[in-house]
Amino acid sequence: MSDYRTEDVPVRGGMLRVGCWQSGEPERVVLAIHGITSTHLAWPLVAERLTDTLVLAPDLRGRGRSADLPGPWGMAQHADDLAAVLTALAPGRRAVLAGHSMGGFVAVALATAYPELAGSVVLVDGGIPLVLPDGWELAEAARVGLGPAAARLEQTFPDRAAYQAFWREHPAFAGQFSDAVAAYVDYDLRPDGPPWRSSCQPEAMFADHAEQFTGGPVDHAWPSLTAPVSLLRAPRGLQDEPGGLYTEAALDRWHDEHPAFHWQNVDGVNHYTITLGEAGAAAVSAAIAEQRPAAPQLRAPAG
Repeated sequence: MSDYRTEDVPVRGGMLRVGCWQSGEPERVVLAIHGITSTHLAWPLVAERLTDTLVLAPDLRGRGRSADLPGPWGMAQHADDLAAVLTALAPGRRAVLAGHSMGGFVAVALATAYPELAGSVVLVDGGIPLVLPDGWELAEAARVGLGPAAARLEQTFPDRAAYQAFWREHPAFAGQFSDAVAAYVDYDLRPDGPPWRSSCQPEAMFADHAEQFTGGPVDHAWPSLTAPVSLLRAPRGLQDEPGGLYTEAALDRWHDEHPAFHWQNVDGVNHYTITLGEAGAAAVSAAIAEQRPAAPQLRAPAG
């Protein structure tokens, strides 16, 4: 069983909230990075399965209890924020960077901007640049690709129960609405209701979404990535639809272009339940546990 606490880390413009799970004497540090409209409570089912590990899971700038941190957002800013987290809470340690969905893009940005902090990278249904359909604008791609995840940011709810009901009806959680999902949903609400609304700032979501496509900063960062990278694929998407975020053919092509990159399917999960369902969390934690504890950073001699 892991001990859980939260810490606040100073970053540009204020304090970044970080959820921390610690089991035993940590042989491994994991930086767990959530998705585009999510919070650190996407990770407890994964964190609680990891032994002798310190899991640091931030609320990214513009989300959760980091919602009021100012823009600009973007992958470079998130990388700077998370470098500050590792420096403050795991000094002298390299981390396994585990990124779900947009968190995978942040992980790649962090591993390339701060290679001394990255031991390895585990991508969880994210981090491979997306292809913008011909003729589409980025705003249209966000509305279609994110669907109700984006639409709910403009909604208000009369009470917490109404927000729980909204998520209980979500097709991704049909038959899988657990205590962990309920806690995730409740935490997503801003603490200043009623009326209640998601803590995720729409401006942050749209700014970050725009950087996930081919030709963007993460696409350009991939060739300089030196840490070993693996990806776990959810075969079903945000609405539990078949096909998922990435096709198997697309990931095979990415492997052909990046031979050090490897991927595998996680059967029976969708884009949400790959971290918030029991089967998905078991697969993700097993993939993280396979990563060897990283050596400390090399430091220049004083003076």
